[in-house]
Amino acid sequence: MYGSLDVRKFLWQQEDGLSRSASGVPAQRSGEPNRISPEQVHRARIAVARRAENAADCRLLLDMLGLVPDADGEAPVTR
Repeated sequence: MYGSLDVRKFLWQQEDGLSRSASGVPAQRSGEPNRISPEQVHRARIAVARRAENAADCRLLLDMLGLVPDADGEAPVTR
């Protein structure tokens, strides 16, 4: 398994309530063409966590990419 336990725990906390599709094939985009889907945000978080050295590194990288939810629970990258 990839990443440290701290990183995986951090991701689980960030992903509470996010529904994930069962399929490995991305769905066709609908609506605004420049929008990033919740599934894309999830996959980006996983990719960052796999390469992060520790939980602090993971948090910093996610924040730099706009993938950390704000007070409303929405990641800036999805706006």
